[in-house]
Amino acid sequence: MKERMDAKMAPYNRHIPVIYIVGASGAGKTTLIEKLIPELTKRGYRVGTIKHDVHGFQLDRQGKDSWRHKEAGASVTVISSSSQIGMVKDVDHDSSVEELMSLFADVDLILTEGYKRVKRPKLEVFRPEIQEEPLCKGDQYLVALVTDEQLEMDIPRFGTDRVEELADFVLKRFNLLPDTGDRSREAVS
Repeated sequence: MKERMDAKMAPYNRHIPVIYIVGASGAGKTTLIEKLIPELTKRGYRVGTIKHDVHGFQLDRQGKDSWRHKEAGASVTVISSSSQIGMVKDVDHDSSVEELMSLFADVDLILTEGYKRVKRPKLEVFRPEIQEEPLCKGDQYLVALVTDEQLEMDIPRFGTDRVEELADFVLKRFNLLPDTGDRSREAVS
């Protein structure tokens, strides 16, 4: 049992690439992530996601035991089953991705939705019917654009239906090694 626990803890010591997917509300960020996850998982990668919500959210349901625990004053409530774990935790600030990464020790990469102001490499989903120009136009951290529009920008552009090519780009850009079946695979710095 101890060996199994040690093996589960080992991933905490490695760097996990984070791919920030940004864009205006309604541009198709969630749709892109829904397409990118299966493309990456079929290649053998374990993918985690973080959805940034600046408006706040309610995860627990009123009347359920875990909700009642929080209402009674618990600052952290975890619900666990044989197939899922869920956690509700009070925080005093908008957590950064770096603060949340300890929750993702057993994945190969993390896709985030949001965090458009971070100074990290990001992919923007752009639709001209939503806004006039890309949010991150001129941002030195913008590494690719996902759009069906022909735009004059000096970065790679991928059509919204070119998920395989986008996955190839992500894996190359973030130096992820091909899957060898060894779950301790690390990203190359």
